[in-house]
Amino acid sequence: MSIDLDRERLRRHLKAVAQGDPSALRELYRATSGKLFGVCLRILRDEGEAEEVLQEVYLTVWKRAGSYEPTKASPVTWLAAIARNRAIDRLRASGARVLSRSGPLEGAAEIADASPDSEAQALQGEEARRLGQCLEGLDPNQAGLIRRAFFGGLSYSDLAQAAGRPLGTVKTWIRKGLMNLKVCLES
Repeated sequence: MSIDLDRERLRRHLKAVAQGDPSALRELYRATSGKLFGVCLRILRDEGEAEEVLQEVYLTVWKRAGSYEPTKASPVTWLAAIARNRAIDRLRASGARVLSRSGPLEGAAEIADASPDSEAQALQGEEARRLGQCLEGLDPNQAGLIRRAFFGGLSYSDLAQAAGRPLGTVKTWIRKGLMNLKVCLES
């Protein structure tokens, strides 16, 4: 199935969910739960916690599907953002430290992980190719921080601590990187 047809199908499901159609929520779950579980698992690193958060994600979708705006994000991007935010909220509520699970930034490039991560699952097809090209075009520090923040679930303060940089500097690097990323994706 082409990306455009798949995206349109998910948009229709979200619209139907917004209108209270439980069968549309089931179909949306079937089509997206694997990717969203991967996002949750990558951040929480515990299958039980990830499963619980995934349930919360779909409850949120049931309640907030009407707020989805197709002009602002693809359905998968919108859903993945909800999953990421819920997983980070759960992590913070548990008092867990993200850095203790992931280690310092310096050693990250040497660690090999053969399993597909949430980034690999979320970034597929044409959008993935474009995003990958644009991320590669960024300053390596900016690209690394963006990847760890948005795909690894690290907060800005955790990134600043791991990088040994002031919080304001890390926020500035990420903000500039995101602006450059936006320009690249729109060209």
